[in-house]
Parts: sequence; C-alpha cells; structure tokens
Amino acid sequence: MYGSKRCYRSAMATPDLNLLLTLDVLLAEGSVAGAARRLRLSPSAMSRALARLRETTGDPLLVRAGRGLVPTPRAIELRERVAQLVQDGKEVLRPARKLELGQLQRTFTLRTSEGFVENFGPELIARVGAQAPGVRLCFVQKPDKDSAPLRDGIVDLETGVVGNAAAPELRVQALFRDRFIGVVRTGHPLCKGRITPARYAAGRHIYFSRQGRDRGPVDEALAALGLERRIVTIVGSFPAALALARASDLIASVPERHTGNLRAGMHSFTLPVATPEFTVSLLWHPRLHADPAHRWLRGLVRDVCAGLK
Repeated sequence: MYGSKRCYRSAMATPDLNLLLTLDVLLAEGSVAGAARRLRLSPSAMSRALARLRETTGDPLLVRAGRGLVPTPRAIELRERVAQLVQDGKEVLRPARKLELGQLQRTFTLRTSEGFVENFGPELIARVGAQAPGVRLCFVQKPDKDSAPLRDGIVDLETGVVGNAAAPELRVQALFRDRFIGVVRTGHPLCKGRITPARYAAGRHIYFSRQGRDRGPVDEALAALGLERRIVTIVGSFPAALALARASDLIASVPERHTGNLRAGMHSFTLPVATPEFTVSLLWHPRLHADPAHRWLRGLVRDVCAGLK
C-alpha cells in the first residue's frame, strides 16, 4: 500500500506535458468529437485523455449541458494560460527564424590578439554597420591564452595563435598565415643597402613580450649564426613597438599581416634570418556554433582578414 502511494506521488510530480496540447484543443473546441478530429484520434481515445486531464487537474473541465459540453470556471481560467504555454512550446521547438540583420540588436565581445583591432577593426566595424546597424562590437584585450572567457560566455569570439592551453571543445578556424618582419622609420640607415644578419643584429632593438621575456625565434635564428641583437626596450604590444620605432632609430620586429595599417609611412623589410610562420585562428565555443547571428559575424571576420593583405 505504501509503495503504491509513493508511485502515485511520483507520477503526480512529473505530469505528462503532452496533456497540455490535448487540453488546449479540448478547451478551444468545447467538444470531445471536435478535439478528436483535430488531433486525429478516435472519440474513445479522446474521452480517455479527458479522463486523465480531469484526474490530473482535479476538475471536470468540461461538463454536460444539454447536448453539448460547457467549460467549468477552472477550465475558463486555464484556457488562455494553456494556449500561451502551447504556443511558447511550439516557438521553442521551431527552427530558428531567418536572420534579419537590419533588425538585429546585439553586442558581440571579441577578445583579440595584438594589432588585430588597429589593423582589421576599421573594416570589420564598417561592414557590421552597413549590414546590421543595431550590432555593436566590444573589443577586449587578450592578456593570456586562457579559454575560460569563451567557455563562460564572457567572450563571443577570439583571435590568436592556438596554443596547448586552448580548451579541446572549442571550435577553431584558420584566418591567415603571418610572419615576422623588420620595421624602421623612414630615413633609418637600414632603409638603404642589403640587410645582412650581422647588420640587422648590430642595431638597437625593441622586443615584444607580454611576460617580460627578452628572447624569441628571431634571437634563436641569430644565435645559430653566432650573432646576438641588442634589446634596449621591451613592450607589451605591437602598436607600442611601432610607435617607438617611428620616433627613433630603434628596430621593431612585428607580424606582417597584423600590423599592415600601423606601418603606413614606415620602411618594412624581410628579416635576414629564417623564422617560422604562424597561423592566426578564430575561436568560439560550440554552444554558439549554430547561432545565425554568430555565424554571420564569423563570416565577416573571415572575409575581412582574407581581404586585407
């Protein structure tokens, strides 16, 4: 006996939500036969469903009046609420509507690597504004390669070189290949003549590092030739390195694609030592993969990065 009561309470705690659709149709039709036709059920099956609804709600819902049925006060009270619940359920289960960019109101947060905003930001903002004026882009700095902001939903998109610290579930798409080049001010001695490894190493250099390191691939390539460059300052961003080089005789070594706009009016040259190229990628969390607006923005980022050389 005790076990039967426990099963009954368990069933009552988790009602059959399919009954909502049946109740909605019954209350709209006011007829067992009419509801059966709409739901393509037999009258006897619909009568059994009404019996279940009466048991579940504790109310007759529809009662005999002459030859027809009339709703009880409880049924009248429930009619609009049930209709709205059924409509909301249909909206939840319906495929996403076609994206209307002109009506889209949304802010996307992008965590980007050094130089991305300065070089690709203007074109990306212009394209977003032309297609979806209600969309706002929020660019935030990328101090590390921690994937938590993407995983926690703080960031919508991220750009950078994929490292071992990236969460394995993240979606990744390559944007472009990049390489380091040398940059000096116009009129710098390196603007003329052949730049040899020894001549390059003999200059005074700016080094980029977020962690304060003072050696990288360029230094390893020089060391293989028995050379060492003189690092006179360390900065935390490529724009800062280029600003210093523009106003002095210092030499900056920066990524070519990431700094295209920033190097305007300066002299750029191929490094006299071989350094590995690297791939800059776009990263996002899988929960946003199918989102139409997010997919549209990803496409814009890819197009802008492919178009700006």
